[in-house]
Amino acid sequence: MNIDNIRFQFPILDQQVHGHPLVYLDNAATTQKPLAVIEALDNYYRYSNANIHRGTYHLAAAATEQYEKVRRQVCQFIHARKPEEIVFTRGTTEAINLVASSFAKQFFTGDDEVICTGMEHHSNIVPWQLAGAHIRPIPFTDEGVLDLEAYESLFTERTRLVTVCHVSNTLGTVNPIASIVATAHAHGVPVLVDGAQAVAHTSVDVQALGCDFYCFSGHKMYGPMGVGVMYGREELLEQMPPYQGGGEMIENVTFDNTTYNVLPYKFEAGTPSVGDVVALGQAIDFIQSVGVHCIAEHEESLLHYATTRMQQISSLRIFGTAPSKAAVISFLVGETHPYDVGTLLDQLGIAVRTGHHCTQPVMDRYAIPGTVRASFAAYNSTADVDAFIAALERVIPMLS
Repeated sequence: MNIDNIRFQFPILDQQVHGHPLVYLDNAATTQKPLAVIEALDNYYRYSNANIHRGTYHLAAAATEQYEKVRRQVCQFIHARKPEEIVFTRGTTEAINLVASSFAKQFFTGDDEVICTGMEHHSNIVPWQLAGAHIRPIPFTDEGVLDLEAYESLFTERTRLVTVCHVSNTLGTVNPIASIVATAHAHGVPVLVDGAQAVAHTSVDVQALGCDFYCFSGHKMYGPMGVGVMYGREELLEQMPPYQGGGEMIENVTFDNTTYNVLPYKFEAGTPSVGDVVALGQAIDFIQSVGVHCIAEHEESLLHYATTRMQQISSLRIFGTAPSKAAVISFLVGETHPYDVGTLLDQLGIAVRTGHHCTQPVMDRYAIPGTVRASFAAYNSTADVDAFIAALERVIPMLS
């Protein structure tokens, strides 16, 4: 990987913050966008803007083809069986809410249980509570590794679904999805995977994983905000009722009765964010042009380098040390509140995330208010790590 060539594609990185070069290490929250993505969005509104699926004129046909081309592209990217299993949403949160609402209407019968991990993002907890399910979390060790023996014991006759993150956005743990799925399927229980933190960092094959649903966001994989994907196994999607009602998701409407459209359109009510979907296609092109395996190797190298250097700082504690881990490092400096650390780092041009990262149960598990989180992407370099460490070494004496 030629990091200089990659960074050149991201104009936002070429700026200064408080008189220092920007070092962007908040990629678990959102990645920056390459020029190809920005230009795709601009070009769509300049030259192709029209509502899709409804017009016979040239612009409408062109916009529809661009939109459906990306659906086919996403299908190939995550190795789904067919494009009809790809539903566009506004992001991972809406994708999970879609499944929670629709799946619950079809399959929940009262007194239902959902198994999740103890490291889930709030977006994979709250929707199931809203659906009326009792949550049974899989515990994890101090290192951030799931207790799979405990997982096996959580199944009851009331278990309706297992819903797990592929990668923890706080601990960086890469969970053994294929094994988790196999256990659930042995109990006759389907599995949803929150892939928000995985798709930009590792190859995803939903058929190899065996999962029934896989949800992710465009903005965490170098694409625009406002677009996401819900992959669902066709047999389940056929049984599930629509999530929302309106235009596009219907076949026939009268005042007495409505029949619904075929997959995937019955889950895509109203006018979608067509430009964002088109730009998502360019984000996938970017990832594939660099090579997802090259990105994974590069980020693993950065994770090892940064972790080794951070472990040399005596007052620093890292949370999440699983053997299988993505390039996410959550830490605290002594007893200093994470906001104070993050604020001082920002004054030196270092952008990191502070707080509970929408994983309050994780913070409760460690009895801490939150962490500082540094997370890496394809455009980060060892020079970024060096600047980050130098800033930490400058900040820490100010906090004592």
